[in-house]
Amino acid sequence: MRLFIFLLVAVLLLFQYDFWFGKNGYLDYKRTAQQIAQHKQENEKLSQRNQVVAAEIKDLKQGVEAIEERARFQHDMVKPDEIFYHIVKEQK
Repeated sequence: MRLFIFLLVAVLLLFQYDFWFGKNGYLDYKRTAQQIAQHKQENEKLSQRNQVVAAEIKDLKQGVEAIEERARFQHDMVKPDEIFYHIVKEQK
């Protein structure tokens, strides 16, 4: 009878070890859950960035205003009858 109880306890400890520290055990599950949460957060940021880029592409394909705005702000371009004033802030 003692041998039987000893074997049952040994099997129970073996299963517990496998549950906590084995492959696909509890610690592995927690690590994977943390990685999934991190990837979801990263995917959300990338999805928002993709939406901004898609909106910009749509604007560039559909209208001249977006192209004109880019030319004005990024390349300091002006129309023929305009005067461009560039104000530089004084550095302290």
